[in-house]
Amino acid sequence: MRPATDLPRDGLVAVVKQDCPTCRLVEPVLGRLDGVRVYSQDDPAFPASVAGVRDDTALDVSLALDIRTVPTLLRFADGSEVGRTEGWLRSAWEELSGVAGLGEGLPDHRPGCGSRTADPELADELLVRTRGDALRSRRIELALEDEIEAAYDRGWSDGLPVVPPTPARGLRMLEGTSHAPDEVVAVVPPNLAEATVEKVAVNAVLAGCRPEYLPVVLAAVEAACTEEFNAHGLLATTYAAGPAIVVNGPVAREIGMNARGNALGQGNRANSTIGRALQLVIRNVGGGRPGEVDRAALGHPGKVGFCFAEDEAGSPWEPLSVARGLAPGTSAVTVFAAEGPRHIADQISRTPESLVRSLAAGLRGVYHPKVPMAFDAALVVCPEHAHVFAAAGWDRARFEAELADALLLDAGELERGAGGIEEGIPAGKARGRVPKFRPGGLLVVHAGGGAGKFSTVIGGWAGGPGGSQPVTREVDRWL
Repeated sequence: MRPATDLPRDGLVAVVKQDCPTCRLVEPVLGRLDGVRVYSQDDPAFPASVAGVRDDTALDVSLALDIRTVPTLLRFADGSEVGRTEGWLRSAWEELSGVAGLGEGLPDHRPGCGSRTADPELADELLVRTRGDALRSRRIELALEDEIEAAYDRGWSDGLPVVPPTPARGLRMLEGTSHAPDEVVAVVPPNLAEATVEKVAVNAVLAGCRPEYLPVVLAAVEAACTEEFNAHGLLATTYAAGPAIVVNGPVAREIGMNARGNALGQGNRANSTIGRALQLVIRNVGGGRPGEVDRAALGHPGKVGFCFAEDEAGSPWEPLSVARGLAPGTSAVTVFAAEGPRHIADQISRTPESLVRSLAAGLRGVYHPKVPMAFDAALVVCPEHAHVFAAAGWDRARFEAELADALLLDAGELERGAGGIEEGIPAGKARGRVPKFRPGGLLVVHAGGGAGKFSTVIGGWAGGPGGSQPVTREVDRWL
């Protein structure tokens, strides 16, 4: 892009700044170039030896010409740039200008200085000037308000401080995807409001994400707003569950996600902010706020944001995304309903038969030990437990089949009143052995630190078409 006016159709243009030693060095050279049009980035009186220096302290010409280094000498012909050279190189200046013997007494070469267009102090201002028209979000001007407090006062926060979503931060976040800012990602419940790429980016800024996380957030928003996942129902339930995200594929490593020690805890920026961004989209775009449509009786801390990566490199099994039908090596998210995690400790079992029964015993308590095929769950198998199954040659299919068998429950023990507990299934409702989970209602993920025989149960919510079903989406399409 170049300005429609001011620049010559033919001839030489030089862009300089007084603060650059090389620009001061070539001042005598500029004086020898007939008709050169000089633009000064910082001092309209420099260079004094050249008549008619143009004031480019606003950097309009420098931006239009994409000046990265000063001095830059350019030649135009018929209104188009036909050549340029950066810094001072005698041979290049002579060739471009057609003038021999330039710069007597000067060294043959001196590198230039950074253009003011690359000044970090001006980066935000220039970014908004050059690309701000891409943004459509409503802008709020603050006077004497503190930015953090203003976000609280306007209800944009989940209870923790958020990053103020300035136009510059929004534009930088959008650099994480090639998709247009106005492209609709999903219709977000409960208000069924359209979430554009820009709106998701704004909430990713609020959450503290980096631009490279944005494709993962976009895929998670897309997955969570499907009919299968049923985010509206998950919001409206009084049960303590919210969306959780498992990330698979190369993207998890590329953005530095944690799949090992403390994978479900604090300390990793990507893990902490991606799940938070999804929740903020549901809150700020969809209107899903606690005490309103969000009717959880207790909730749990993971409702601020719950996201982790699967440890594929250390796993003896195929990744969750592959088990759910995607090709190996595909970056993907799986969004599922989740309550708070609860550990299962088994420090003694050394055979897969014993350990699988331990894990099944821990899973029986999801929702209630006497209620089968109602709520889904996820089982995060830690490396030390996974090694027991790998040593016995159990692949994912074998492990899941054995686990499902260990989770068959005696119908008589589940009936209301059995064991002196009134909760349970109606008498005669089922016979024989009853599965704890519906088909496809139990996700198995490998993650965690290398030491510690502690796997984790993450209870879910009502499974199946009437509740919430896990949804997997590719991340790659949002790059």
